[in-house]
Amino acid sequence: MAQLKEFYQKEVIPALTQQFGFENPMRVPKVTKVTLNMGVGEAIADKKVLESATGDLEQISGQKVVVTKARKSIAGFKIREGWPIGCKVTLRGERMYEFLERLVDIAIPRIRDFRGLSPKAFDGRGNYAMGVNEQIIFPEIEYDKIDKLRGLDITITTTARDDDEGRALLAAMRFPFRGMNPTQADANDEAPAAAEAAAETEES
Repeated sequence: MAQLKEFYQKEVIPALTQQFGFENPMRVPKVTKVTLNMGVGEAIADKKVLESATGDLEQISGQKVVVTKARKSIAGFKIREGWPIGCKVTLRGERMYEFLERLVDIAIPRIRDFRGLSPKAFDGRGNYAMGVNEQIIFPEIEYDKIDKLRGLDITITTTARDDDEGRALLAAMRFPFRGMNPTQADANDEAPAAAEAAAETEES
């Protein structure tokens, strides 16, 4: 069992049960899946870029990824419908907890000039999204073996009823939120990749 999963069961559930007054421990919110997305628009001109990106994401996730393709043509970006523009993977169960453990304990502390995660990047339903600018913060990636630095988006889906529950859940799981003050200015936020808006998951 992943250490973070055991920590959730032994520490987080009792803490949130007390904090929110849940009568049934089964009501305590939990993480159900983690989605990693890497947009690589330059793959349109060079297929090797997509191969490198999928290789990086598979190393980070420990799971085979799928290629995301454009849902529609975008003339301004010279993108045609069906063209590969990125890759994506969804983690659940033990592998999900193992990834979150590495993310919190190893990867996030390696972010340059890190000042805490934004406590405002929830979607209104307790799900959290964050962007990572460099894949080399993950221990699975060897700097001298990558073709270039590239970022990825991480979406954490939970069973929380609202953002307060979702924020309390991730904070209890040791996510280092900046000040735990949702009204705090977010000058250091990292925006999600724009390519995701025009993509859908398809098998390559």
